[in-house]
Amino acid sequence: MTDDNGNSSPAPLDSLKRYVPLAVWTIVILVILAIPLKIISYGYLPGDDALRHAAKAVSGKSWPEILVLSPVYKIDHEFGWNLLLEKIHLWTNWNAEKLILFSVVGLFILVGWSALPWLKRPEAWLATLTLATLVAAVCGRMTLGRPYLVTFAVLLTLLFLWQKNGSSPPKKWMLLLATVLFALGTFVHGVWYLWVLPLGAFFLAGEFRWAVSLGFCWAAGVFIGSAFTGHPFEYPLQAFKLALLAVGAHATTRTMATELQPFDGNILAVGILGGLLVLRPLAKLNAVPLARNPAFWLACICWVLGFKVARFWDDWGWPALMVLMTWDLQMLLQARVAENSFKRLGLTLVLAAATFLCVTNDAHSRWSQTLSDRYLLPENSRHNGWMPDKGGIFYTADQSLFYQTFFKNPAGDWRYMLGFEPTWMPKEDFEVYHNVLWNLGEVKTYNPWVEKMKPADRLVIRGGSNASPGIPQLEWNYTGVGIWIGRLPRTPPSGTPPPTIPATSPH
Repeated sequence: MTDDNGNSSPAPLDSLKRYVPLAVWTIVILVILAIPLKIISYGYLPGDDALRHAAKAVSGKSWPEILVLSPVYKIDHEFGWNLLLEKIHLWTNWNAEKLILFSVVGLFILVGWSALPWLKRPEAWLATLTLATLVAAVCGRMTLGRPYLVTFAVLLTLLFLWQKNGSSPPKKWMLLLATVLFALGTFVHGVWYLWVLPLGAFFLAGEFRWAVSLGFCWAAGVFIGSAFTGHPFEYPLQAFKLALLAVGAHATTRTMATELQPFDGNILAVGILGGLLVLRPLAKLNAVPLARNPAFWLACICWVLGFKVARFWDDWGWPALMVLMTWDLQMLLQARVAENSFKRLGLTLVLAAATFLCVTNDAHSRWSQTLSDRYLLPENSRHNGWMPDKGGIFYTADQSLFYQTFFKNPAGDWRYMLGFEPTWMPKEDFEVYHNVLWNLGEVKTYNPWVEKMKPADRLVIRGGSNASPGIPQLEWNYTGVGIWIGRLPRTPPSGTPPPTIPATSPH
C-alpha cells in the first residue's frame, strides 16, 4: 500500500502483529485457568487424599484424634498444607467441599503456571500438556488436589531454571530461590528425602557446581521447612521412617496402594524421548546434549525406579520429561515460527483448543462419576444408630470408605482404624488388614477385629444387598449404598425377645 505521496505504508494487519506475543501469553494463561474451572463444573471431586485434607481442616482435630495410629506417627506428615486449609476454613467458613475445589483449582494452576516464567514460547507448554495427557493422563494427576503438586511445581521450576541459565554457574538469587522452594516443599509435603534424585541427576549430567550448590540449598531448605513445623529434627526423621514403613511392610505389592506398586514401563513416554532424539538432528536444534541435561538423567533414573514404585515416575520422571519436551518444542518454534506472526497466533489457538478439550472432556465419566457416589450419613434414617457411637472405632479394610465417610462426617465422634496409609496403623491391626486383602476379603479374616470390638465400634464392609457378610457375632444393617455395617448385638430389655435381623433390607 502507498500513501498520497507515493510512500509505502504498512498493511492494516501488519500493525497488529506487535500484539501477537501479548495475545499468545494471554491465551496460554487463560486456558490453564479455564481447565480446572471446567473440570469442577462437572461436579468433580477427587477420590482420595484431597477428601481427608479438607475434612481434617473442618474437623479441627489432629490425626491421632481421627485415626488409630502407630507410635511412629506423631507429627502431621503434610504439616503446611493442612495448616493452610485450616486457616482458610477459619477465615472463610468454607465447608469441606469448597476446600476441595480450592485445592483442585489452586494446585492445578500452580503447576500449570510454574513453567511459564521461564519460557519465551509458552505455547510449547500447551503442546507438552496435551501430549502428556494423551500418553499418561498426567493432567489427571494435576487435578487430584494433593500437596505433592507443590513438589511437582518446585521440581518444574528448578529444572526450567537450569534450562534457562545452566550454561553459567548459579547466581545468588537462584540459590536463594532454590532454598525457599526446598523449604516450602518440605513444609507442605514432607518428602524431603526424594530430592536426592534431582541432585543425583545434576551430578550425572556433569553439572557439579549446580549439584553442590543445590545440595547446600536443599539442606538449608529442609531445616528451615522443618523448623516451621516446630519440630526441626523430628519432622524429617519421622517422614523417612514413614516412607520405609509404607514400602517395606507389605509381603507383596498386591496389597499396596496402586501408586506404590510397580508400573508397566510407560513405553509411550519412552517413545516421546526417542522422538526428541530424532527431532534434534532433523530440525537442527542447538540444544544441550541429553547426556549433559539433568532433566534427561532424572527421567532415566525415575523410569528405572518406577519398576519398583510407580510414583517415582509419576511424580519425578514425568515432570523431567515434560521439561525436556517443552524446551525442545520451544527451540523448534523459535526456529520455524516468527515471534509476532499470525501463524504463531493461529497455532496457539489450535493448541489451546486441543489442550482444553483433551484435558476437560468427560470421557467415560472421568470427571462426573463422583456424582453417583453415596455416603454414610447419620441423618439418613437407614444409617441412624448404625454409625459408630461416641469414642467408637470405624473398622474397615476399604480405604475409600475412610475417605468418603470422613469427608462427609468431619465432626464424627469416632476414630478410623484404616486411614490414608495402612502401614501407619498399629502393627497388629495392619496384620489384620493385610490378611483381609491377601485373602480377598474372606470374612474369617476379620475375626481379630470382631473379637476386640466394643459396643461403640462398627465393622463396615462393602457388599451386595442379598446377604449380610456372614459374621454371626455381629448384627448387620444394609445401608442401601452398597455397604453393610456390623455392630455387637444390643442387649434387649428384660423380658423382651431379641430382635430378628433380616438377611436383607428393603430398598
